[in-house]
Amino acid sequence: MRDIKANLVDRPATRNLIALKRLLQFAWPYRRRLALALGALLIAAGSVLAFGQVIRVVVDSGLGTGSAAALDRALLLFLFVVGVTAGAILVRSYLLNWLGERVVADIRQAVFERVLALDVAFFETTRTGEVISRLTSDTAILQVVVGSTLAMAIRTLLLILGGVLMLLITSPELTGLVLAGLPIVIVPVWVIGRRVRRLSRASQDRIADVGAYVDEVIHGIRTVQSFCHEPIDSRRYAAQVEAAFEVAMHRSLASALLSAIATLLTFGAIGVVLWIGGHRVLEGTLSGGELSAFLFYAIVVAGAVGSLSDLIGQLLRGAGASERLIELLETQPAILPPAVPEPLPKPGRGRIELRAVRFVYPSRPDTPALDGLDLTIESGERVALVGPSGAGKSTLFQLLLRFYDPSEGSVLFDGVDLRRVALHDLRRRIALVPQDPVIFATSVWENIRYGLEGASDADVRRAAEAAHALEFIERLPQGFDAQLGERGVRLSGGERQRIAIARALLRDPALLLLDEATSALDAESERLVQQALEALMQGRTSLVIAHRLATVRTADRILVIDRGRIIASGRHDELLAQGGLYARLAALQFQDLAERPQP
Repeated sequence: MRDIKANLVDRPATRNLIALKRLLQFAWPYRRRLALALGALLIAAGSVLAFGQVIRVVVDSGLGTGSAAALDRALLLFLFVVGVTAGAILVRSYLLNWLGERVVADIRQAVFERVLALDVAFFETTRTGEVISRLTSDTAILQVVVGSTLAMAIRTLLLILGGVLMLLITSPELTGLVLAGLPIVIVPVWVIGRRVRRLSRASQDRIADVGAYVDEVIHGIRTVQSFCHEPIDSRRYAAQVEAAFEVAMHRSLASALLSAIATLLTFGAIGVVLWIGGHRVLEGTLSGGELSAFLFYAIVVAGAVGSLSDLIGQLLRGAGASERLIELLETQPAILPPAVPEPLPKPGRGRIELRAVRFVYPSRPDTPALDGLDLTIESGERVALVGPSGAGKSTLFQLLLRFYDPSEGSVLFDGVDLRRVALHDLRRRIALVPQDPVIFATSVWENIRYGLEGASDADVRRAAEAAHALEFIERLPQGFDAQLGERGVRLSGGERQRIAIARALLRDPALLLLDEATSALDAESERLVQQALEALMQGRTSLVIAHRLATVRTADRILVIDRGRIIASGRHDELLAQGGLYARLAALQFQDLAERPQP
């Protein structure tokens, strides 16, 4: 099993905090709460700075004068500032957390809606895990940034600026000493902090490796066990875990070293200031209260400067996450609805016309999937598409659903060019039963009702009965309420196919697209489903892709497609008489059936 790279959750190495400005468009609807939060933030920062002056008053007026009344007044002032600080922190924390959760929820919704609107070609070139990473990991980072990191960064800047100002007011001489020694504290903390950030990103990458490997093994568990690959995958998983552990230990060591050095340098600097200030107090040039206030402001500034490196690192990660999300939000689908859509006729007839259609996939620009295709399918006609793999049969379905637009020519549905039709209007008139049906991890009710939102329970039951699915559904432990598991893991292949057919029956489309709809069924189930499909195809246009020619003998017309061109057309007997590709395929299949031993 291939080694998985963790590029799905890599953070862009952006150094541009301007990217965070894009978040304002999501925060703007809640600007009143944002203003209140910023106001509370200013009050909280101001009250913290006021503590220095409160301490000075307590020491000089309360303790220095020996007056109990003065001490009481000073302590009451202290308690008042404590109360204001606590209240401001409460308001700030709640409002900013609310904003963080609300903004991220809005971003997730906006990105998910954009992803749903993107065309199929986008997902051919973009890994699903990349999209999931942006919706989960990146938005989680933004939640932390908006909810706390931004506020902490603003608070830290306010404390640094306000603290330095109060230091100057308290003692300009000592402030000069603090500012002169500030680089001694900042430089080592900044350098080690950058290493901690790099190791943190590396640790996230290794954890992502572990998660991606688990995801791949669990989804392929049947293959893993059938090939006795458990010991090999266990060793590879252990290697991934050890790699994550080693990086995490390097990060922990660097983080511990950062904390130790920051503590040593900060309190060492404070010790120097305390020694010099103590001598000034003894000389009578500085009061005890002023020294206490100065020490408080020095501690505040030193702590703020020490945390600034880590905060900037978090902000840069948030900016990278913001860039990735905005990039996805600004991605425009290649298939755009018309500005003024043209309505389709009612009721839908399902008449199809292709005029000189040529189409190449973006991933294979040199090989046309369809090449100069002209085709008309009348309303109610049953047409089978036959040909080798890669001939262009499924591509025709993709164009009819307008997952792609033709490179040349046009496709018409009921006389209207698909480019002039609203996508939902077109797709509501079409039902697709794919070869590998998609079953969702929900109940039978919801899986069948996926074909028609709002359908009644009675309609769902009738569709299940018509698809010959009712019998096995009622055998499930909870019947229609049974949860089918991820990707329908609790159903057999034939049962999943009949759920998909019931979904299409419920939709009652004008055009029915069947892509090997009975390929996963045993002989008895195939007979029952073919009967259901016969009833379903009555009175509506049906296109059937079939590799087993025995299933298309009754088609009104069989189109033989090879290399994107229709090379033959007719009924079964006519094509056999003409010879060519169809006759060769029929001879191979029917000869194989004849040679099989009978049970």
